[in-house]
Amino acid sequence: MPAHGVPTAGTERSMTLHRTTGQWRLGLLLTLITAACWATLPIALKIVLEVLDPITLTWFRFLAAAVLTGAWLALRGQLGGYRALSRRAWVLLALAALMLLGNYVFYLLGVQYTSPANAQLLIQLAPLLMTLGGIVVFGERFRAMQWLGLALLLAGLGLFFRDQLVHAWAREAAATTAAHSGDYVLGSAFVVIGAVVWAVYALVQKQLLVRLGSMQILLFIYAAASVLLLPFARPSALLAMDGFHWAMLAYCALNTVGAYGAFAEALAHWEASRVSAIVATTPLLCIAAVAAVHALWPQALAPERIAPLGWLGAALVVAGSAAVSLLGRRRDGD
Repeated sequence: MPAHGVPTAGTERSMTLHRTTGQWRLGLLLTLITAACWATLPIALKIVLEVLDPITLTWFRFLAAAVLTGAWLALRGQLGGYRALSRRAWVLLALAALMLLGNYVFYLLGVQYTSPANAQLLIQLAPLLMTLGGIVVFGERFRAMQWLGLALLLAGLGLFFRDQLVHAWAREAAATTAAHSGDYVLGSAFVVIGAVVWAVYALVQKQLLVRLGSMQILLFIYAAASVLLLPFARPSALLAMDGFHWAMLAYCALNTVGAYGAFAEALAHWEASRVSAIVATTPLLCIAAVAAVHALWPQALAPERIAPLGWLGAALVVAGSAAVSLLGRRRDGD
């Protein structure tokens, strides 16, 4: 267990803000793993959703993650630590669980009422809100080149997703009538709420690292979410799945453990604002993954359509992410 997960008598009475370990290279590696996991997840989800409803899929992912994380902690003798939590820490732990579950639910509702491309656009508010939260809540400081990088990242996301949104609206106009425009707006509002609650979850989780290790925090969140979703899930639907869809479902479950485990540890070693800058590139990695799958398996997924303006936005996102994450580092953080 890392030292930052061990509470002390001095920190138990006051809510000391979490500070990173300063191992930024490890934080960068863990963040890249997180982005890679989240970039490939939609492909597996799309396949599994052919035979399974979204709530049951989400419930199984949380349940499998709880079992795997609990087994890992049990083998390492690290299931303890919850008894020493203060009332405020328990409140934060419950808040983190509710916020992550809320992110899943609101995003699913958004996808139900609006187009997937529009949902993918709006959910990118989450890492950007996390960036601002890291600066406001944890006092993370940006230097001039990093503010410039953040501006490039925002401009790139705007150009890239404007290009994608034009395609989404064209598909929406072809598939629906004006009578459904209200649902489209409602779905967009759901996704925005999902982005806000995810940013709250990420910042609360970072603060909880003062009291618990990252895997202990995630175990509670996984277990709580699986219990809360059980009444709305249909476990019997799992029995009708074939081997291929089970393999994709297993990947979705392992992806949950790997992505959020790496994400939580990245927050322990690196600033939230810099983690979020790398996470913001996930949609670009997802498009690359879709292109790779389409090249190998054309009938499985259709390729994304990206205009030159969209590619310009993608280049700005990569450049801005690199500037925010790597420029202006202090020598003592190396």
